Amino acid sequence: MRNKRTKAIIRILLFVGTAILLYFVPWPILKAWITPLPQTVQQQVNDAIKLGFDGIIVYIDEAGNPPAFYAAGWYDRKNKIPAYPQAYFKIASISKLYDAVAITKLVHAKRLSLDKTLADYFPELKGKIENAESITLRMLVQHRSGIPNYTDTPNFWVDPPKNSQEALERILSLPANFKSDEKYQYSNTNYLLIGELIKKVTGYSNRFQYIQEAILKPLGLRHTFGSIHEINLDSLMSGYYVGVQEDIKTVDYGSMVATAEDVGIFLRALNNASLFNEGEREIYSSLYKYEHTGLIPGYQSIAKYHKDIDAVVVQFVNTTNFDGYTWNLSEIVYNRIVKILRKQSKKDH
Repeated sequence: MRNKRTKAIIRILLFVGTAILLYFVPWPILKAWITPLPQTVQQQVNDAIKLGFDGIIVYIDEAGNPPAFYAAGWYDRKNKIPAYPQAYFKIASISKLYDAVAITKLVHAKRLSLDKTLADYFPELKGKIENAESITLRMLVQHRSGIPNYTDTPNFWVDPPKNSQEALERILSLPANFKSDEKYQYSNTNYLLIGELIKKVTGYSNRFQYIQEAILKPLGLRHTFGSIHEINLDSLMSGYYVGVQEDIKTVDYGSMVATAEDVGIFLRALNNASLFNEGEREIYSSLYKYEHTGLIPGYQSIAKYHKDIDAVVVQFVNTTNFDGYTWNLSEIVYNRIVKILRKQSKKDH
């Protein structure tokens, strides 16, 4: 009798749980979850457009196979130009991987020290950034500084700063979010300061010059740039925000620009250590991760290496929205693509 009652309660709970899920989860997300997994990556990429994305690009570098390229939807919705895999894209926070590698190389060359503080490198910031005397370079790289995130300041996305100095000024004199090294909290200000430090120690006019010299040229990457101002904008994939008709690709939030293939080649070299000199990989592994995502208005990206199938998968989607459900959708699509690759890998073996 007790078992029957327990089963009845479980059925009721499952029904109520499903009803709540159906009520609160946006239909596109639910649809993405329950749709049967297609047989091919291209089918999944095509299905992504049915979920409401304007355009999508996927690059796959799987060991033993030539690189694979996929695209669907619009590169430019207004002019009806289809998406194509070689398009340039704003990679947003994926650029932090390049900055972390740059810091690694400068530390290994003894041009920087992970244990020196923000105040050591920028004495002028003492009294302007709380705890500058105790925030080390290591804490900046690892998002353990407590410095407020400048992209969280009022009107940042509506009225973006014109340069890094203006961005930094938005958080100067604000109280710290926590004491240095007390905990982890993602902050773009950390990497803005890292960029300024790379400029200072190298003497270059911008930190991308060093990234180009130390990372891109050795890897033969010719389709990665420091900003939208270094390319012909006709070659940049359009960016769209749900509810806004206009293409927002000309708005500059300070993002690097690259093709999916260039990001994929870099990520492969990062994970197999071919971009490191002797002793550098150990430093990097103590500092930062080996994958990243990126998100700014109109552009979201995922770049990861999957060890179990020895595959790099990079996904670009040119549609975002305020409440984040497009991000959830892009993650679902990405994970389904990886599942397809895993199924194909099992068949091959």
